Amino acid sequence: MNKRILIADHLHPAFKIEVEKLGYICDDLPLISRKETLEVLKNYAGIAIRTKFQIDKEIIDAGFDLKFIARAGAGMDNVDEEYARSKKIFCINAPEGNRDAVAEHVIGMLLSLLNNLRKADSEVRNGIWDREGNRGWELKGRTIAIIGYGNTGQMLARKLLGFEVKVLAYDKYKTGFSDQYATEVSMEQVVKEADILSFHIPLTFETKQLLNEEYLFHFKKPIIFLNASRGEVVNTQAVLNGIRNGKIIAAGLDVLEVEKFPALEEQEWYNELRDSPKVILSPHVAGWTHESYRKISEVLAQKLNHILL
Repeated sequence: MNKRILIADHLHPAFKIEVEKLGYICDDLPLISRKETLEVLKNYAGIAIRTKFQIDKEIIDAGFDLKFIARAGAGMDNVDEEYARSKKIFCINAPEGNRDAVAEHVIGMLLSLLNNLRKADSEVRNGIWDREGNRGWELKGRTIAIIGYGNTGQMLARKLLGFEVKVLAYDKYKTGFSDQYATEVSMEQVVKEADILSFHIPLTFETKQLLNEEYLFHFKKPIIFLNASRGEVVNTQAVLNGIRNGKIIAAGLDVLEVEKFPALEEQEWYNELRDSPKVILSPHVAGWTHESYRKISEVLAQKLNHILL
């Protein structure tokens, strides 16, 4: 029985250690190219990857003995899951591994925006001592709406418990999920009550460009918007327009619809985004802590233990 795994990306050593305990043989080749992968994948029962390249039809067909695809991360948008399943290939990922990291990052962004930390820090470093101009707002008493109540959405709700906020949650694909941390609501309630909106949804055909100007139009109050899910679920220009017209008070964006340079700086909206004092940015790093790097690999290995080859 083929129990060889190709580790085609930089995974924490915990993955290899744990799956070898299960009897697998791992070839740890994080620098392997897509072309080289196509040439050798026929020899493997599984491939483990992060984001280096798409696991598309071509890759899947090259692995004609492939039994599973292990994605070291939360989303599966770089894996053609439908085609893989049609070939009876298991697809596993590890959203449990970075849910703490994402939730904490989102809260960090939110507190920074409410307390003008980016602006205040810059001013003090440049000899400006402006207490009144940097007076913040308290989080207590606000209504936070979480869109998507999966691993990261649920963890954000849990971590918000001590802030004495009202947490609403909307998930198109779940019902009956109200708990001690969040109340399940309709989208109509979200747009009516939300002070803060946080996205925790995967990138799919339905969610691509979900937040646009029409979406924002329905909100009854100006909101703080946070996105640490996938960049392409948001139309960035719509966010900037929302800031200009007062629909959005401020935004914290860990992900963008176009990422990395030089492609990012070539976007028409980049200069406005970069220069806006009401936006805080980070480079798709919310789920990428030192701890989550290890936990993601541990979760993947645990899930692999339940796949019978």
